[in-house]
Amino acid sequence: MNVQDKVIAIIAEQAVLQPSDVKLEHSLDDLGIDSLGLVESIFAIEEAFDVSVPFNANDPTASGFDISSVAAIIAAVEGLVRQKEAVGG
Repeated sequence: MNVQDKVIAIIAEQAVLQPSDVKLEHSLDDLGIDSLGLVESIFAIEEAFDVSVPFNANDPTASGFDISSVAAIIAAVEGLVRQKEAVGG
């Protein structure tokens, strides 16, 4: 399973949707994911990819982790995975 599929699966689980119902252009709000669901999604992403997501739940816009859409989240996770691989993780 590639990064995109895995991130969509995590988001779909939080939204109680089928992965096929999660579109790249959707925002988390579109999918009905609240702040708690967002935090749970972040934890699940960290666990699934063994990365540390630079995310502050108290101020989500302050981090460099773009949560504006499903596509943005996928791109951010792909970047974290590339960083991890570059340092031999």
